[in-house]
Amino acid sequence: MYEVLGREEVYEGRVISLRRDTVAMPGGGSSVREVVTHPGAVGIVALDDDGALVMLKQYRHAIGAHLWELPAGLRDAEGEPPLRTAQRELAEEAGLAADRWQLLTTSLSTPGFCDELVGLYLAEGLTGVERPEGFVVEHEEADMTVERVPLAQALQMVFDGTVRNALAVIGILAVTAHRSASPQLRPVDTAF
Repeated sequence: MYEVLGREEVYEGRVISLRRDTVAMPGGGSSVREVVTHPGAVGIVALDDDGALVMLKQYRHAIGAHLWELPAGLRDAEGEPPLRTAQRELAEEAGLAADRWQLLTTSLSTPGFCDELVGLYLAEGLTGVERPEGFVVEHEEADMTVERVPLAQALQMVFDGTVRNALAVIGILAVTAHRSASPQLRPVDTAF
């Protein structure tokens, strides 16, 4: 059932690739599925000591608009553990480091056609740091702004449609639930 009968590589890009799979269906016959492959990503819910969330406002060309987002980045550094990627991205995008890290959740962004898996970390005990050596602010990041938004306001921004980036929505809802219900989180070094 769901055996891959054939695979064709359609496109290979810098970040994503596209393949076409022919898959055996459970009722018989087969169907073609287009799959976008992605290296995965991390996101960071960075909360300061006052309970404000570190958010970015960044232009996203695919939708032609600026979005409210969380610090985040691709898992594109060969062999880099996910937590280290999150620490690096927080420093690069927000100029911050954190004393305490927890794995808040993981999510599949669009599993109907893409294999992207995103780990979302909670970072607390924030301090300012210099951007990592060799990191160059360019392209959309040159226009990106970093703001601190009270968590209650960020939550309202989800429900009034101001925050539409899926990772930011998940992060804001997850950290709100974590702060109110204290669910057991997985170890910070959990592989995903």
